[in-house]
Amino acid sequence: MGEQLLIPEFGKRVDLKDFDPGYDEGLDKGTAQAEEAKLEERFAALQDMLYAQGKYTLLVVLQAMDTGGKDGAIKKVFDCVNPQGVRVASFKVPTPLELSHDFLWRIHLQAPPKGYIGIFNRSHYEDVLVVRVNEIVPKDVWQNRYDRINEFERLLVDNGTTILKFYLHISKDEQKERLQARLDDPSKHWKFSVGDLPVRERWDDYMAAYEDVFTRCNHAHAPWHIVPANKKWYRDLVITRTIVKALEGMKLAYPEPDFDPATVTIPD
Repeated sequence: MGEQLLIPEFGKRVDLKDFDPGYDEGLDKGTAQAEEAKLEERFAALQDMLYAQGKYTLLVVLQAMDTGGKDGAIKKVFDCVNPQGVRVASFKVPTPLELSHDFLWRIHLQAPPKGYIGIFNRSHYEDVLVVRVNEIVPKDVWQNRYDRINEFERLLVDNGTTILKFYLHISKDEQKERLQARLDDPSKHWKFSVGDLPVRERWDDYMAAYEDVFTRCNHAHAPWHIVPANKKWYRDLVITRTIVKALEGMKLAYPEPDFDPATVTIPD
């Protein structure tokens, strides 16, 4: 298989038809999982330094269609790190309090502090996706939000946050299989929502909305990664690789003690 771009070209119109959700580099599951296991060791070590140093921040944004694998990716990719240094925020329908503020208010409240990894399970992009497709606000309102999102992300980056945005790209056929699997397994009935079906009927509208997101909000300081996600094991490998690379690009180190360890004697 040839190489497939993960990050769309900056400043260019994005067409999701150019990205194969089944792409896997020609790897097999065992090889991919072996590579991920090695990366997890490095991930754990880097996250330990990030937490101890308390100087930098990593924000991971996960977006996907229903059954795209956001929950599964969080569970698998982050199972190797110290949970004390990780914060997960899920953004559902806004509360009355949240609606009484600007659309980014609730998002900024969940931005991770220095030393932490923050994970957004859905995010501020819902306000140019669901809100757009369902016509919850007028077009001139959601159109204005792309610029506000770009400014918000720039603010976080300028404050020492590295932002990695992942779209877990599955095909419509794969989504149908996953929805059916939830119906067929009684232990997964709780994950199935009849409300997902009308969303599926508007698949093309959502693809158009996502394409505008990737076209207008993809920048070097906060890039989008379109992750082939039909195969869960490849999805997890790509995300882990990307996070490890980003952490290795930071100036991570354990902080120096404010005392001389050689002069300390622990009493009996």
